Amino acid sequence: MFELDKWQEIFSTVKKNQLRTFLTGFSVAWGIFMLVVLLGSGKGLENGVAEQFKGGATNGVWITSGVTSMKYKGLKSGRNIKFTNEDYNSLNTSVKGHDHISARLFLGNNLTSYKNQYGSFFISPCHPDYGYIKEIELLQGRFVNNIDIRDFRKVAVIGEKVKSALFKGKDTVAMGKYITVNGVLFKVVGIFRDFSRNDNEQKRIYIPISTAQRIFNGDNVIQQIAFTTGVATPEQATTMVENTKSLLSRRHTYDIKDERAVEVWNKNEDVKRFTALFAGIRLFIWIIGIGTIIAGVVGVSNIMMIVVKERTKEIGVRKALGATPSSIIGLILQEAIVITGFSGYVGLVLGIGLLELVSSKMPVTDFFKNPEADFSIAMGATILLTVAGAVAGFIPAMNAAKVRPVDALRDE
Repeated sequence: MFELDKWQEIFSTVKKNQLRTFLTGFSVAWGIFMLVVLLGSGKGLENGVAEQFKGGATNGVWITSGVTSMKYKGLKSGRNIKFTNEDYNSLNTSVKGHDHISARLFLGNNLTSYKNQYGSFFISPCHPDYGYIKEIELLQGRFVNNIDIRDFRKVAVIGEKVKSALFKGKDTVAMGKYITVNGVLFKVVGIFRDFSRNDNEQKRIYIPISTAQRIFNGDNVIQQIAFTTGVATPEQATTMVENTKSLLSRRHTYDIKDERAVEVWNKNEDVKRFTALFAGIRLFIWIIGIGTIIAGVVGVSNIMMIVVKERTKEIGVRKALGATPSSIIGLILQEAIVITGFSGYVGLVLGIGLLELVSSKMPVTDFFKNPEADFSIAMGATILLTVAGAVAGFIPAMNAAKVRPVDALRDE
């Protein structure tokens, strides 16, 4: 219930002790300000690192053939490991748990042209699932499909920078046009954008792997197998990778411990490490921020004790005139909540304002992006402050309620 008298009393007390109230409120405002800024900065760091993971599924695994560095079963080191279509088919059927899988060839940069426009672009033959594994965004058309693989179609999905390089002037429409890749005509069926920060990823051309094998090397050799681990936990993903390495080591007769024979990049492990790292950073930030807020709240509690001591005679008069203990407690609590709530709100606004200013003015960096304090953090901080203000004023309020009128009136 709103009581104007109580509010007038609170404002009168605050006005009479402006410096004391300001210093008390400043400690609370500084605590919430630091909490918001630290959380926002941690989020900016997390956003920056997450940006580095773009351009490939976070649950992706890439396995690339290499050269043996260890002797094994009488075989010398220095042997080239060559994956084949049979390896891809075997992994596709034997290793359970993946939801997308693709083989790849590395044809490197090849001369590509459209009419009188030329460029050298990286040709990347693959299966249809690689579009999901690489998290490619199609701007127009489609990606390679199973019919392309089955029928050895000469189709190409080009990066947006390939399009801008080859299709200029009046010929700005690329869809359905034929480009020449190393002397062979390919029909453009899709244009994509890659979220990777590597600019070269936008200059790739994806073609069916079966077509590339038939036209460019006349063999069934592949150089990389990539798959995603679906909904598997990091531990289950590690088991899938170990099963894959075991199968390949048996098929190609090399020591499974030989890391150069087959190079494995398990993105699940990177994500797991960074998730644990940022969980630790968030915990550290909360400990520092809450510690600072507690220091401010303790200050509020001490000030309210002083307020109670100063107003002992007044409280005695109130009780002598019939004021109940609950009304005395309510008065002290209300004053404590007003100080902490208003100060916390000021700190919250200043913290969010600083983050917005930094976010808009800060130059782009690789590992720090868009520092922000989201709505849930702001609401949580506000609730935390309200509760803290009530707790800070509760003990002084209880002491005030216990004051006997006779003792209070006798107090000097």
